[in-house]
Amino acid sequence: MSDSTLLSIAEELRSYRVVIAVAGMEGALFSVVAGLVPGLVVAVPTSVGYGVSAGGQAALSSALATCAPGVVTVNIDNGFGAACAAAKMVRR
Repeated sequence: MSDSTLLSIAEELRSYRVVIAVAGMEGALFSVVAGLVPGLVVAVPTSVGYGVSAGGQAALSSALATCAPGVVTVNIDNGFGAACAAAKMVRR
């Protein structure tokens, strides 16, 4: 893929039952992805960031407060937990 923007891969993302989105800073990615895909989005806030990102607290708050339907959230930097949850959801 030469174009790596989110919209350029949106059609592929729509084919998945579960998408794991990892974001730091303000965590806006979770809501954007949830608006593009019909399946579940597992939000993984990361501790990466600067300023008021507060070690991932801002991204965590954003993920927990999103109005986008179908977003579930794991704790900061818990990619392993997100993968386990996604695997359980896909198996059902």
